[in-house]
Amino acid sequence: MKQRVRARGHEHVTAEHASTLELTSDDWLTPAGDCILAVEATAVPSEFDAAFVEACRSTDAAITATLRVGDHEQAVEGTGHPALTFESDRSMVVRTSDYVDDRTVMVGADTAAADVDREIVSALAAGEDLECVLAVDT
Repeated sequence: MKQRVRARGHEHVTAEHASTLELTSDDWLTPAGDCILAVEATAVPSEFDAAFVEACRSTDAAITATLRVGDHEQAVEGTGHPALTFESDRSMVVRTSDYVDDRTVMVGADTAAADVDREIVSALAAGEDLECVLAVDT
């Protein structure tokens, strides 16, 4: 099962956060938002398909977020968690930890914002578009 989210880069994208990465539906970003990769996300967790959400709640769920910007692509791999709610109507967060809140879409990720390919980060800082495809396998 898959969920597709499109978003836009922003001049304040730095992608320096060491434990999370985030996409937000907000149309703005301050320099303090060092985990945010893109703004104006076209979908938020509360809008995701119910079957997708349920699949992500399995302890056996393997979740991949494929980030595509121009010719660059990077896969982020992590797991699901029974406590995932997908209730946020504003942003989605990928976490390297096992912390869960209403924005969390993946835990135990192998990549945080600081680990994202710097060519992708540069393109996003220049305002390029991002496509994120979340896929869950149980």
